[in-house]
Amino acid sequence: MIIDVLSKKIKKTGNPSVIGLDTAPDYLPDADKYKGNSVAAAAAVTNFNLAIIDRIKDIVPAVKVQIAYYEAMGVAGMQAFSDTCKAARSAGLVVIADAKRNDIGATARQYASAFFGGGDFDCDFLTVNGYLGSDGISPFLGDNDKGIFALVKTSNPSGGELQDVKLESGLTVYEQMAGLVGKWGEQYIGECGYSNVGAVVGATYPEQAVRLRAMLPHTFFLIPGYGAQGGGADGAVAGFDNNGNGGIVNSSRGIICAYKQEKYKGMKFDEAAYAACVDMREDLTGALKRKGAL
Repeated sequence: MIIDVLSKKIKKTGNPSVIGLDTAPDYLPDADKYKGNSVAAAAAVTNFNLAIIDRIKDIVPAVKVQIAYYEAMGVAGMQAFSDTCKAARSAGLVVIADAKRNDIGATARQYASAFFGGGDFDCDFLTVNGYLGSDGISPFLGDNDKGIFALVKTSNPSGGELQDVKLESGLTVYEQMAGLVGKWGEQYIGECGYSNVGAVVGATYPEQAVRLRAMLPHTFFLIPGYGAQGGGADGAVAGFDNNGNGGIVNSSRGIICAYKQEKYKGMKFDEAAYAACVDMREDLTGALKRKGAL
């Protein structure tokens, strides 16, 4: 099960974090050189990503690559996406493609083929949006070497406009979705006790994360919202289990743009990214100790 691979890598590195390679050309140290030239920008983004991957590969278990940043650069950008995913997997990292795919069955099968079919965009996990129901999710299931993270409680401020609405059953929409995610994952539980079917649960809503952990004892959480989006370490680990497992926390700009921060001033971008990864690991493990989970 791919979730066992991820779980083992987290334990090996002692680091429940995933680094978001959500790299816009504006984030590059020499960004001005690439304005108006998407081909050159995409090549520079690739080189930037590969340098970071090489520097952090031994201290983090996974990377998350947000496809929108690459789509914005056109065809060359999609080549950069492919090259980044391939390099990360070759470096031994688990790769989460953050594409939030969502459609009816026939189209969902094409998305599943694109990301799980061994082609240019092949990855280990894919983020998906389950709000079209089961027939939009089932095409992504069945391969034990692949996994998904379905949106449940997102980190953005307006997510509650829909997700917090109460249904006649008394459940909120996000709780109803959580129940579906748990059901979808029942057949794919690995040795680690968690399923290949995970949930996206934002660090900015720790109370809801606690509730969801109680509802979903076998569902692994992908946790956005830490750092640049305002979520702290204590909120980020709120949905971890009592043994300090069951979740992985994402940071993107906080790592890849760390070289711009005063704390890492004077470091090269990859050196700053490494230092920021170490600091994030210490921040999260400290929060887990305060939680009594380590």
